[in-house]
Amino acid sequence: MLVQTDPAYADQLDQRDPLAHFRERFVIADPDLLYLDGNSLGRLPKATQALAKDFIDHQWGERLIRGWNEGWFTLPERVGAKIAQLIGAQPDEVLVAESTSINLFKLAVAALRFGEGRSRIVTDDLNFPSDLYILQGAIDLLDRQHRIDMIASPDGIHGPVAAIQETLDEQVALLTLSHTVFKSGYMYDIAELTAAAHAAGALVLWDLSHSIGAVPVDLNAANVDLAIGCSYKYLNGGPGAPAFLYIRRDLQERLRNPISGWMGHKDLFQFDMNYQPAAGLRKFLTGTQPLASLALIEPGVDLLLEAGMDQLRAKSIAQTEYLIGLYDALLAPLGFSLNTPRDTQQRGSHVSIGHAEGLRIDLALINDLKVLPDFRAPDNLRLGIAPIYTSYRDIYTSVQRIGQAVTDRLYENYADTTPVVT
Repeated sequence: MLVQTDPAYADQLDQRDPLAHFRERFVIADPDLLYLDGNSLGRLPKATQALAKDFIDHQWGERLIRGWNEGWFTLPERVGAKIAQLIGAQPDEVLVAESTSINLFKLAVAALRFGEGRSRIVTDDLNFPSDLYILQGAIDLLDRQHRIDMIASPDGIHGPVAAIQETLDEQVALLTLSHTVFKSGYMYDIAELTAAAHAAGALVLWDLSHSIGAVPVDLNAANVDLAIGCSYKYLNGGPGAPAFLYIRRDLQERLRNPISGWMGHKDLFQFDMNYQPAAGLRKFLTGTQPLASLALIEPGVDLLLEAGMDQLRAKSIAQTEYLIGLYDALLAPLGFSLNTPRDTQQRGSHVSIGHAEGLRIDLALINDLKVLPDFRAPDNLRLGIAPIYTSYRDIYTSVQRIGQAVTDRLYENYADTTPVVT
């Protein structure tokens, strides 16, 4: 792909961008810092600052425990109903609760119990490792009645679609995959693989963490059974913000929450000594939720709904295409490789580029050149495009500085020692 490689062209693209004004609604404390890590932690919406002050000063400080009857109790459902609009679900099919890992555990165990007599869990080797850890723990707790069949990607970039389809049989209880792969940005066709799993009688659980807020998803249209995802990436919900879970409406009364707790009880203030699940999705709550961080998810979701997922996806495609064009012209000659699909239908909203000195280049970018990407072993620099606030000039200047880190050999100032957080 050929693109113009001058800054004036990037500025022209920004001037024509119908979503450019949303950038002003985020906190940008250092205008010289180039932030390409929104696929790990989104920027802070200005509206969240105001809500945080209101929550601390008024809702907690003044209203005290009365806040529970003034909106706190229904926060998991209310914010969940808004998230549902981003993923093609009904308002009563999404709940904000706990962490991504805990929600994955709940839904995976519920699905395995539902598929009694079936022993196989199918996933791929591109899945987020934490998802695999959760599945391994679930197998242990279910007396090792199941096994994980991990299907290998043909190239470490693209999902092994045909091989997954071929392995689906009557012994598969659950197919679980990341919709957008965390390293390469490869994106599965949700409808295609959901239908294939259903044809074999299996349930499907999708991890939407690297999709929601950047990629339109239509769970109902694809008849998806289960899904989970985080809120601190493209949803801009804040570090460690609670996650969400989705259960298709017709499955909600058929699945059991394996971590039953008082918030999921049908009448929690009766303090019955025996657990009785609430109706519908609420029984998948467990304990008291971290309300301050849960509340702060909402402004970021509101911004995405205002911008519109189709418009955000169109900009994401345009910006990742632009980035790949700059890679072809400026970075490929410097020894970089493209570790992301070129096909826009198979690509989420981050672009991974590889280099033998990837880790040290990453350190030089962060410490010397005011560029914040992230690094994923063995050689991936992930460049996250958050279309609601990333500008074309951000992309252009970042690529220039990535090239500078190599041509000026700035990476040589750093040891090949991995920091705790990359």
